[in-house]
Amino acid sequence: MTADKKVYNNILETIGDTPLIRLHKTVADLPCPVYAKVEFFNPGNSIKDRMAVKMVEVAEAEGKLKPGGTIIEGTSGNTGMGLALAAIQKGYRCIFTTTDKQSKEKADILKALGAEVIICPTNVEPEDPKSYYSVSKRLATEVPNSWYVNQYDNLANRLAHYEQTGPEIWKQTEGKVTHLVVATGTGGTITGTGKYLKEQNPDIQVWAIDSYGSLLTKWFNTGEIDMKEVHPYITEGIGEDFVPENYDRDVIDYFEKVTDKDGAVMARRIAKEEGIFVGYSAGSALSGLKQLKSKLTKDDVVVVIFHDHGSRYVGKVYNDEWMLDRGFLDVNTVQDLIGGLGRRRLVTIDAAQTVQQAMELMQQYDIEQIPVKTGNDITGSVSQHGLFKKLMQDLNLKDQAVSNVQETGIPVVAMNTPIERLTGYINKDNGAVLAKDDSGDYHIITKYDVLNALSKG
Repeated sequence: MTADKKVYNNILETIGDTPLIRLHKTVADLPCPVYAKVEFFNPGNSIKDRMAVKMVEVAEAEGKLKPGGTIIEGTSGNTGMGLALAAIQKGYRCIFTTTDKQSKEKADILKALGAEVIICPTNVEPEDPKSYYSVSKRLATEVPNSWYVNQYDNLANRLAHYEQTGPEIWKQTEGKVTHLVVATGTGGTITGTGKYLKEQNPDIQVWAIDSYGSLLTKWFNTGEIDMKEVHPYITEGIGEDFVPENYDRDVIDYFEKVTDKDGAVMARRIAKEEGIFVGYSAGSALSGLKQLKSKLTKDDVVVVIFHDHGSRYVGKVYNDEWMLDRGFLDVNTVQDLIGGLGRRRLVTIDAAQTVQQAMELMQQYDIEQIPVKTGNDITGSVSQHGLFKKLMQDLNLKDQAVSNVQETGIPVVAMNTPIERLTGYINKDNGAVLAKDDSGDYHIITKYDVLNALSKG
């Protein structure tokens, strides 16, 4: 072991001291440098490791968490990860409640670390007995020797960021930071970090990024808790339908809302253009900053918090089919549409096979039209409509080769064909088109695929 290699006693000692990385392509339209505080370098791959361990340490010191106890919390996943890491090292049991809108990957990771995970419905009031807040509170009264974390109202949450995240950013920017941008949920990160930075320089602007469907922005602007603002949204880890005690309005200067789509699209841009594989809230944070670019000058230095890692969202934000289903992908060409549909088996039939076999394939896969292959080439097609007309005239055709009854081939279009042009190829007699990719594989696009894409465009 060389002398310059730091050795850690356990995984908890690796929390913090995360890098500050300058962004380039995604912020090329902004007048000032923008740096990302990349928190997935923490061992649990999120900023929540900081406050999770701090809350455990404070609870131990106050006698609320005793040896062999059970940690109980409602979590979107990342706080649970940090708590689970602490529990492993310190010998505690964990029970977490979460919502059904959170990615499956988050729940699976928590289970992998030995936690018990209870999935609760998203679209209920916080006071509803079925909400993940209520279920976690109830369990804390029922499970012996347990401690209810309550990250939302537990002020050790923001204390962690006052003691760690704020000082790190101040030191890394050599005191030059002028703006802190945080996609905010529990309020701990923005309040704790912002409080420390404003103590060093009161002129630093602290901007909170919120989601449509959250009541936090209106609360900040008016002091009013308006439940009419609350409606379901997809973005994970930010926004709230109540106001956690960790918030301090005196620390925050501005709230900005970002749509589910803009946050998701920006997260993908950060991954592709900066090489930083981030979670959903990072996309929201950067999208919100760009919405506020008119408030920036060339002399500013902006720090944006990138809360967690993209691996938590591979089944959602980084899944083309998920994005396409929600209208989050701009589908302009056949290539775009095929990317969103994902890999699908192309059902074909050999020209030497029988009409009966063609009919069975149509029934098995519930399809209206099948390409006919001669060797490796597609030479025609058979359709339900065409076979029905022919069989009504001669039922014996079902035992003949498909080559005797095949119709004109399904049109083959280029991968860069605009979606709108496909309507010229698809009609009542032809319900699909084919496209051939660079590897020589064929893909089929049906009229339903086109209609679905156009309806969400």
